[in-house]
Amino acid sequence: MPIVQTEDRGPVRHVVLDRPEKRNALNGELVQALGVALKAAANDPEVRCVVIRGEGPMFSSGMDFSDLVGLSQAPENLRAFRREILETWNLCEEMAKPTVCQVHGACIGGALELALACDLRVAAEDAMLGLPETRVGLIPDVGGSSRLPAVVGLGRAKELIMCAPIAIGHAKRVMDAAAKPALAATLEQEVTVQELCARSQDYSEGARALAEKRQPEFSGR
Repeated sequence: MPIVQTEDRGPVRHVVLDRPEKRNALNGELVQALGVALKAAANDPEVRCVVIRGEGPMFSSGMDFSDLVGLSQAPENLRAFRREILETWNLCEEMAKPTVCQVHGACIGGALELALACDLRVAAEDAMLGLPETRVGLIPDVGGSSRLPAVVGLGRAKELIMCAPIAIGHAKRVMDAAAKPALAATLEQEVTVQELCARSQDYSEGARALAEKRQPEFSGR
């Protein structure tokens, strides 16, 4: 039986993580199968929306423990493995069709990072979300440290993530770096727009009106 199932409900493609005996833990096989399913949905003209959900009592318990142990023993393999995960998660964000993550039960670590990559997240009352990577000396990667601040705010993201002495500093730097480029671009845009305003006739009129203690008569130029 395929480890990732697909089901069409009208124009909505349901992509289902189907490894309930392993709590839908994310291993290499599941990540590859999910990538194939998402690409197929993105390229199918009959599909207008994609819903990702998990079979069984939970969405996903996160990364497969055996894979995590393997990476701890051969850390040189981490980059390639995480790159494959990131490329798959990015499909949710990059496809032209809206993606929805339907969460029930546990949605932990890499599973939450998958949810963060989707356009929308719908959580059941029993949903339990978490990014426990820092507890094992890692940072929430594949979008965890980058996307979470955009969804819940930088302060709340730091509160949720910072709980381990080694990874905490690295996680903070990644979250700050994710937020600051957008802020820097916004600040630069403010200066550019302010310069344009300062060159306008309306600014000249406004300055004169302020000096003359009267209401300005703007012309829109």
